[in-house]
Amino acid sequence: MKYNRIYLLVALSLCFVTKSFSQKGNYDIVNGIGFFGGITKVNLDTDNFITKDSDGFIGGLTATVEIPHRWYNMSFGMQLSESKIGILARPTASSTANQFIDYKLFAAQVALMGHIKLAGEYVTLDVGPMLQYNSKLEFNDKAQEDYFINNYNNLLAKDISEISNFNLNGAVGITAGYKFLKLRAHYIYGFTNILNKLENENIDTTGGNARFKGNLSMLVFGAMLSF
Repeated sequence: MKYNRIYLLVALSLCFVTKSFSQKGNYDIVNGIGFFGGITKVNLDTDNFITKDSDGFIGGLTATVEIPHRWYNMSFGMQLSESKIGILARPTASSTANQFIDYKLFAAQVALMGHIKLAGEYVTLDVGPMLQYNSKLEFNDKAQEDYFINNYNNLLAKDISEISNFNLNGAVGITAGYKFLKLRAHYIYGFTNILNKLENENIDTTGGNARFKGNLSMLVFGAMLSF
């Protein structure tokens, strides 16, 4: 798989990460750096396929603008994730033995987040938009490429791998902890149709819906070290 676009996105994001101190009024504005890592629970919300929640992992960094005596902070960050998406399929067109195919999905996400102070800087409500670039769906097991996707007569597992690469998400969650170590729980939902590109592919949709619609959802649990 080619990762050139993801690497470029990482490089551009790193350019924004700095640590400095400045005066405005009677208080300091502090730009801090945070390194984040955690686990994910991912699902594809769609009526086209039968899906299941699957696990993954995530990591990234954040440049935070901490503003004392204000009710909010702001941050700009980027993160990389590898997730699995399970879609139900069968070995042959007439088989009654169903099996979930585990697709791998790599994604780079850039986020601009607002952090509402619920208990000073110790507990914040996080909310903001997120731009995502993701890979196509890749097989965890290449032997499943010619499996038949459930809800369709002749649709093969390899036919649905070319999903939309650029997507817009929204994130909301809680961050809690002390200055240098914080725990984070976020819910990320894809506002755009990640399956939209499939409608431009020449695939056999006999027996099912020819219009594809799906939204990616992700639960994130992790910890962040700040400096």
